[in-house]
Parts: sequence; structure tokens; C-alpha cells
Amino acid sequence: MDSLENQNNAFEFNDSNSEEDEDFALIKRFIDGEQIVFKTLVMKHKEKVRNLVFVTLGDNDFVDDISQDVFINVYHKLKDFRFESKFTTWLYRITINKCKDYLRKKKVRSIFVPLEDSDTQYGTKPFSEDIDVPHIVRGAIEKLPEKLRVPLILRDIDGLSYKEIADQLDCEVGTIKSRIFRARESLKFLLEPYHKELRT
Repeated sequence: MDSLENQNNAFEFNDSNSEEDEDFALIKRFIDGEQIVFKTLVMKHKEKVRNLVFVTLGDNDFVDDISQDVFINVYHKLKDFRFESKFTTWLYRITINKCKDYLRKKKVRSIFVPLEDSDTQYGTKPFSEDIDVPHIVRGAIEKLPEKLRVPLILRDIDGLSYKEIADQLDCEVGTIKSRIFRARESLKFLLEPYHKELRT
């Protein structure tokens, strides 16, 4: 299977050094009292947060509410930002925690429809010339358990290093590597029926 980044460009988020420098400059201005620049930070990163919430939860109904909670949290905590990591790494950590809070509050034990009961059963759906590849990939990711799904998203979609992911999820780097490997193997199985479409 080709790299997930090439298959699913709709979800790619790439932070350049210039973007990181710009983020740091905006944060410093905010800390110095220029609070109006916070809106610029929100506009720059809101779609990244919304996509991460959606792909993590697989539920579009609460994306806006959770994203808003994320940025409210960021607003109140931004003065404590230590410039020791990328702003996006810090932002993603807050986003993931908000998603976990959502799941806890709703007492959701499983947020996915079992594979055999899904309307779209990978392995039985006929091929189509106008098949929606990003939708297929996203649907397959949503089938993964949370402990496999989140590291995969952070690595293959957001481009974080293993160390950054381990820091965010409070795990050992070896554990993160193992979970990402298992997630990729599971995706290979789920996406196998669409092998031809994904290689085009």
C-alpha cells in the first residue's frame, strides 16, 4: 500500500519552520498583551483542529463544539506556553485531551459501528469508477481502535515524530511504534478491496 500521505491528501497537515516561527511570534505578542493576534492563530489552525477532532471521533456532530472548547482552553493557557515544542504539538495534545473528555463524559465504550454491521463493508463493496478515495481511507481509519487510530493520525497525517507522539500520549516510543505498525497492518486489510483505486 502506498504511503497514507499520498492516498489521503485531504488530511495532510505540514508545519514548516517558517510557520513555527510565525506561531512563536504571534504567541509572544499575545503574551505581551496584544490579544487580538489570538484570532490569527485560530484562523491558521482551526481546520487542523477540526479535522483531527473529526477523524479521531468519527462524529461530525460535535466537531465545532469540541474545536471551540479547544481554542477556549488554548486562550486561557497560552501565557504558560514554554516554546519548548511546536505550537501545533501543544495544540494537538489539547485537542486529543478534549476528545478523550468527550468520550468519557458520554461514557462511550465503542464509537465505531462493528465492521460486519457497517453499511459500507470493506471487502464486499463493488468497485466504482467515481469512488471517493479520501472517504474510503477516512472510513478505514475510523474503524481502528482509539489507541491505534490516534498515533497513526499524528504520525502519518500530521507528520509528528515518534518522540512527539509519545510525549503527547504519555507512552514509550517503542509502544507508539508498535501501535502505528499494527494500525498500518489493519489498514492494509481494510483497504485491500480498494487496492487498484488507491494506487491510481
